[in-house]
Amino acid sequence: MEPCAIDYTRAFAAELVAMDGAALTGRDLAQLDRLLLDYCGVAFGGAARPWIAALHGWAQRYRGCGPARIIASDLEVPAEIAAFVNGAAGHSFELDDTHDSSMSHPGAVVIPAALAVASDVGADGPQVLAAIAAGYETMARIGIAVRAGRVIAAGFHPTAVLGVFGAATAAAKLLGFDAGQLCTAWGHALSLAAGSMQFSQEPAGAEVKRLHAGYAARSGVTAAQMAQAGISAPTRSLDGRYGFLALYGCDPDPAALLAPGARGLAIHDISIKPYACCRLLHSMIDGLRDATDGFTRGAEISRILVRGPQKLADQHMVARPMTPMAAQYSLPFAAGAALAYGPDRFDVFEDPYLADPDILGFADRVEVASDTELERTYPAHFGTEVEVSFADGQVRVRRVLDSIGTPLSPLPADRLAAKARALVAQNRADADFGRIEDAVRALARAGSVVSLQAALSLPPGSGIG
Repeated sequence: MEPCAIDYTRAFAAELVAMDGAALTGRDLAQLDRLLLDYCGVAFGGAARPWIAALHGWAQRYRGCGPARIIASDLEVPAEIAAFVNGAAGHSFELDDTHDSSMSHPGAVVIPAALAVASDVGADGPQVLAAIAAGYETMARIGIAVRAGRVIAAGFHPTAVLGVFGAATAAAKLLGFDAGQLCTAWGHALSLAAGSMQFSQEPAGAEVKRLHAGYAARSGVTAAQMAQAGISAPTRSLDGRYGFLALYGCDPDPAALLAPGARGLAIHDISIKPYACCRLLHSMIDGLRDATDGFTRGAEISRILVRGPQKLADQHMVARPMTPMAAQYSLPFAAGAALAYGPDRFDVFEDPYLADPDILGFADRVEVASDTELERTYPAHFGTEVEVSFADGQVRVRRVLDSIGTPLSPLPADRLAAKARALVAQNRADADFGRIEDAVRALARAGSVVSLQAALSLPPGSGIG
């Protein structure tokens, strides 16, 4: 890609460093509250996962070396270590928030990076919220500019490769960078951007995907620290001849870096996940609910045909997944789990259920077909059409373009809180969820992140979650 006459990298950086906590509207703050509460619930619950427990053990070597707290533990560590572990925890349940157009999970990367650096520098709540909003903006616009659908088709994981830039932006804002310094941080981020989709091809190695958000969060913090240390890096890391758009994109659109979303800040284009599986399967679950009268007619089903983007047939039709993550990406298994146990169980994708006869019985009745219109609207909309045939000859068809939890069909506040509460309790039954919720609500007026960190941590001497 030839260098652009306009320095889009610098112009985008200038816009981001100008974002101010005082300029966030009531609508912005309410959405940031939702995103932060969702992240806290998912990360606290995710800390109980085996691979995050392993990371807690690994992080013991950094105990006492910094002020940042690892969620659901008593560990205080350097900012980049907390960002890594807490980012991985936030990406461990397939329940973290999603920016559909960039096909990425900003919350699991940006929020842990921001909280970690804020603890290092003593930033106040408004500064932290502005940094989080800017980090989401970074991942969203770069993902749109690089055409994220083509990035993932080429074998790169968008959350990983976009996330390092979002985390670097959040860290840079909390470190007080100007536009030039942010460009330098992004220059370091360009050399740290990595994340392969090979995990989707090797079931035995699938859990590395859980760490991708953590790797990106840690690398973003490191990139900002390198810029702070005065180490130079390319300043046109996004739109340069060998910049991110050229290396990872196919027919990229640099001008999209300067194009805000139709709803304002990118935080308003975020989907919050009610179901512990791939976002592309959520509209199928909603359609299945309606077609089966709330999952009550499962015994009568003879066939389920799901129409949607070609990606469903190409990547999501493993009928006998061998790992929890493969199950979370399997359309037949997700349909079977919803019909057998309802869609709100977080545990039905775990090892004890992989051979469940009820789930697999439904999974064997699932077929898939491509749909031209749903392909055209993807990934702006993760839509599907469900056609359910019953033993008595009745056929019901339900088409869902925007599932529950998307910006056009928001997850109600009580359901969001119930999700977060359940995940926290699943890890620690004695955890005080009300304290976490209060600390999130108070952050916009808080002088630091101390109260929020304390609410998410275990008392000294408690060990790890």
